[in-house]
Amino acid sequence: MTQESLLLIVAALGWYNVGTIWAHELDIFRSWRLLTPDLFPVVQAAHWRKLPFWVLFPVALALAGSLFLVWYHPARAPQWALNVNALCQIASALLTGLFWARWQAALSRDRLGPRSPYLSRILKTHWIRTGLITLGGVLLMLAVKETLA
Repeated sequence: MTQESLLLIVAALGWYNVGTIWAHELDIFRSWRLLTPDLFPVVQAAHWRKLPFWVLFPVALALAGSLFLVWYHPARAPQWALNVNALCQIASALLTGLFWARWQAALSRDRLGPRSPYLSRILKTHWIRTGLITLGGVLLMLAVKETLA
């Protein structure tokens, strides 16, 4: 695989992740507030079943690709942009493990459902992950632009 191909694939994955993170930020998590407590676990179960395919797998590929790009990248791609993108991906993964994934797991067991304090925590702080993923996508596009210029 060429360095240019790798960059384009990681950039495409990065922007796929930007789309999914903004869907979670603006719609999915906020829509959970509208559910009744009895419907909440049904929606949560469906969400958890889809998460590995639609979110976790692309995030893992983007993270691995971002790390690989730090060392194997087109000569014209700005090293600083690739480094900061990788840091954004790492920070997002670490913070997800420390906070959001744990809160989502606790939320899926909380009988309060849409009124759960875990959902409130997610809604108040998820913008951080959204910002990290978005910044990473912007930096990848900058790298693509500089590579193709």
